[in-house]
Amino acid sequence: MADIIDPARPIIDPHHHLWDLRTVLARPQPDHPFARAVARSPLYLLPELLGDFGAGHNIVASVFVECGAYYRAGAPAALRPVGETEFVNGVAAMSASGMYGSARACAGIVAYADLTLGTEVRAVLAAHRAAAPERLRGIRHSVAHDRDPAVLSYLQSPRAGLLAEPAFRAGLAEVAAAGLSYDVWLLAHQMPDLVAMAQALPQLTIICDHLGTPLGIGRHAGQRDHDFTDWAASMRALANCPNVVMKMGGLAMPFGGFASFMAEPMATAQMLADEWRPWIETAISLFGASRCMFESNFPVDFGTCNYATLWNAFKLIAASASDDEKTALFSGTAARVYRISL
Repeated sequence: MADIIDPARPIIDPHHHLWDLRTVLARPQPDHPFARAVARSPLYLLPELLGDFGAGHNIVASVFVECGAYYRAGAPAALRPVGETEFVNGVAAMSASGMYGSARACAGIVAYADLTLGTEVRAVLAAHRAAAPERLRGIRHSVAHDRDPAVLSYLQSPRAGLLAEPAFRAGLAEVAAAGLSYDVWLLAHQMPDLVAMAQALPQLTIICDHLGTPLGIGRHAGQRDHDFTDWAASMRALANCPNVVMKMGGLAMPFGGFASFMAEPMATAQMLADEWRPWIETAISLFGASRCMFESNFPVDFGTCNYATLWNAFKLIAASASDDEKTALFSGTAARVYRISL
């Protein structure tokens, strides 16, 4: 394994999951790259997370982001996701005991709530808060959609245009009123919809996951230069919305069509830095370090690299940044946006 770069630098990992997919992956699955990627880590719970935290980088805290795990059986549909929050809050309590090291896993929790419920989502938000009163920080209801089924395959469930629907925006207004932020996973060509929503709800803190998910598979294959131009223009418009913060990661997922995905042997940190640099440097130049944060997106991103290599790649990309900028990118922005106090 390569040496850890800048090993003392504190990192708050603002985006990871916990799951047990063994029963899901035992069923027939479409041969989609995402299914092959998550199959590398069908079990990712506290021991696996702590193993990654202990790989050499100075992980001081993390934020769990919803992934559909441990829903309540038999509960009304709207309240089933509260089971995931209960489970993660228990994991966070285990970590907070100090018995498993100094890192505070799941110090913040981003839960799922169906925002198409509109104002009725208020009761769901209250239930999430009751399940994790000290750690609930935000809500994610992903809107990723593409008309080409080859892009998202079995993940493609949301209908197009959710961000503009009145009921969805009413749900987002409830998120803001509850003092919570909104994480959004969408695809690059949907970013204009996010710009319009962010302008309509300036009181809502919005975290755009995975650099807006640049695309390079399905109908987007072979169009990287053209699509990068469109992506950068959308990023520029999004950066003009002061209530939007950018998570920089997720490029190790299959959707970008990068050569490093599922490569054998796995790419080195330098290879990943060279591959991802244009997208990450563009985001930082537009949003500024104070509105950007690096994310692991683990274990999903294990489809491309291990945890230590991922953070080495980010550190290589950020090598020319000032110390204050590095602090923001690796911990400061996450601490402020997710209100994490260490």
